[in-house]
Amino acid sequence: RMRRKGRSRALEYLFGLEFTGNDWKTGLPRSWEKHETNVKVRDYAEILVEGIMTRRDELDDHIRAALTNWSWDRVDPVERNALRIGLFEMACLDDVPPPVAINEAIELARMYGSDESPRFVNGVLDKLKTIRIEVAP
Repeated sequence: RMRRKGRSRALEYLFGLEFTGNDWKTGLPRSWEKHETNVKVRDYAEILVEGIMTRRDELDDHIRAALTNWSWDRVDPVERNALRIGLFEMACLDDVPPPVAINEAIELARMYGSDESPRFVNGVLDKLKTIRIEVAP
């Protein structure tokens, strides 16, 4: 439950970055000041945001490669960030099994995206479920 809320907060933050272009490192602490958040939710959201932002190019390259008949520019910002969260959890975190990461990303797409978003996110992440990205300690 805390992780689900953390994913949701991470998606909201990453989505906002798409439009503001703000520096994610300086904006994140300010975000918590504006939106009071349970410490466990905040901690998980920060793991996701930091992990995604420091590996965004690599994550995005994998996602682009998995798109079929769809250009990166046409991917909705909600879907793009749900995909980043799902792929980061699958590829970088050892304690999130791929089916869980995919289901949670689908849920984010359902909550924040269009009617077609869940199916789109599922299809892309299903192609990426064997990707592993090494994370330096």
